Amino acid sequence: MPAPSHRRSLRKRRALVVSAAALVAGASAGALVLNANAGTVDLYHQTLAAKDGWASSGTGTTGGTKADAAHVFTVSTRAELVKALGSTSDKTPRIVRVKGTIDANTDDSGKKLTCANYASGTGYSLAAYLKAFDPATYGRSKLPSGTQETAREKAQDKQAKNIAFKVPANTTIVGVPGSKAGITGGTLEIQNVDNVIVRNMTFSATEDCFPQWDPTDGDDGNWNSEYDSVTLRGATHVWADHNTFTDAPRLDSANPTYFGREFQVHDGALDITKGSDLVTVSYSQFASHDKTMLIGSSDTDSSGKLRVSIHHNVWKGIVQRAPLSRLGQIHVYNNFFDTTTLNGYAPQYSIYSRAKAQVVAESNFWKVPSGGKVAKLLKGDGTGSVAGGGNLVNGTTTDVVAAYNAANSKKIKTTANWKPTLTAGLQTSAKNLPTELATTTGATVLKVS
Repeated sequence: MPAPSHRRSLRKRRALVVSAAALVAGASAGALVLNANAGTVDLYHQTLAAKDGWASSGTGTTGGTKADAAHVFTVSTRAELVKALGSTSDKTPRIVRVKGTIDANTDDSGKKLTCANYASGTGYSLAAYLKAFDPATYGRSKLPSGTQETAREKAQDKQAKNIAFKVPANTTIVGVPGSKAGITGGTLEIQNVDNVIVRNMTFSATEDCFPQWDPTDGDDGNWNSEYDSVTLRGATHVWADHNTFTDAPRLDSANPTYFGREFQVHDGALDITKGSDLVTVSYSQFASHDKTMLIGSSDTDSSGKLRVSIHHNVWKGIVQRAPLSRLGQIHVYNNFFDTTTLNGYAPQYSIYSRAKAQVVAESNFWKVPSGGKVAKLLKGDGTGSVAGGGNLVNGTTTDVVAAYNAANSKKIKTTANWKPTLTAGLQTSAKNLPTELATTTGATVLKVS
């Protein structure tokens, strides 16, 4: 492992936000960030620092920093957000400042929409769907098809058109500090575009009104939903920083059970798939969620891509996929994983390396409650790698790969085919991460004094 380019403590290098008036007379952008590495910078025009993970590779990630005055927007409603984002074919740099919480389940006038509104006119009803595909009569050998499945698809399409926000290239989306900025019930779609920044946002309650029953999924079937809070598909140079992801207020414990399986309305929190590449996820909080971060949508997604850096994040109440990695070169460092059951979310594993994924996991801190097993922190399929070291479990240096391999027949490989070099801010000691990251991660950290 090359020596990290910065060895400052996290406490010394964390961002301190001060008012524009206190620093620059007449500054127009609002919040200014005083950063130990970058000097004084405008939060809305801030770009990813050099060597800060995979997203800094090549041309780096600058988002909408070159936006002219006509392409700087402040939005507070769903309709305003849609207008500000414009067309995905328009590559003009833009900055979108989100003020307050935007409810995606509203119409253009701001009226609240419900699942019943999306189902209206499609012919779908849950009662009819359950009757049509009851395994006792429909069986378990084939996917649903016919009138009710077609109706479900129509209803799902209506919801998708309303709650999916398509992000164009060269865009920065930043929550206005102190405004409880975020999106509830919606999904940011970053698809086949380059150079996007998403910061200081809370993503909550991303829910699918119309999950599909799949009797062939696993031994007992499963209900599968759409909509990640943020989804990357074929996206490149993306920086997601200081965000918060949560299922709240509707937790999985509130989901009903049909056909003996949970009616799961949540999908991923932040998924990176379909050949996405050069991504950095930093200083964010992931809480109270099941399938949290998927890197690679299948075992044959894309070779030579899916290069992702995940650092200085907090994971708590996460069941699985923190992350699940396929094929790519993934650097997971300086994260804090709290594997205590939270709000009914009982962790199964943190990092899953499969389909020849080349993961380097170093200087992370796992909190494992009494009775928890270190062997369950990782998962593998016998083809993936997890290299690296310096990982702590409850403050003690622990070889988490060795613990997993000792308890499982499908071994995780301990060497990777690459060595991280884009490691600005890497801390070689994970000892203080639980304390430090408690006050430096998530969507409420960047503030105007």
